[in-house]
Amino acid sequence: MAQLNEATPENLTYLLEEITAKLKVVNSSIMDPADYDLSKYDQLKLLYDMLQQKGQLSVSETQAFIQELASIRK
Repeated sequence: MAQLNEATPENLTYLLEEITAKLKVVNSSIMDPADYDLSKYDQLKLLYDMLQQKGQLSVSETQAFIQELASIRK
């Protein structure tokens, strides 16, 4: 995988796909890369890193992550 520290459209798409899979998001339309500004890449990368470190997420943790994603969207 490319360097995820670089804020590129490709990396943004990759992070969102991985976050979608980890959170088991049913409505993937909320994860459309076009809805996220590249200037918020660092925030998405932080969420991605936290998800990579966690095992199973509780329902409340999943909801918290989704709320955070919603606050990052354009």
